[in-house]
Amino acid sequence: MLTCKQASRMVSEGYDRKLGVRERVSLRWHLWICDNCRRFVRQLEFMRGIVRSGMRHGQLPIEKPLPPERRQRILDTLRKRAGPQDHEHQ
Repeated sequence: MLTCKQASRMVSEGYDRKLGVRERVSLRWHLWICDNCRRFVRQLEFMRGIVRSGMRHGQLPIEKPLPPERRQRILDTLRKRAGPQDHEHQ
């Protein structure tokens, strides 16, 4: 059985590549029993819809990028939350 972390990673990977049969079955089973992961998928779909809508209306890409300091703060926060085990794979 997948953990929520594995399921969320698999959902994200599914946007970039076709998941294998075993992956799809495992993910569907997890989503069937996990309210939080189903909510995560709905949120991702909502965000993708907003981006697609913005692209259709010429509102993307954002013209003013994040300042380097703010970008670095976000990266530092994400690294702290990920923990040391996730840094090995980057």
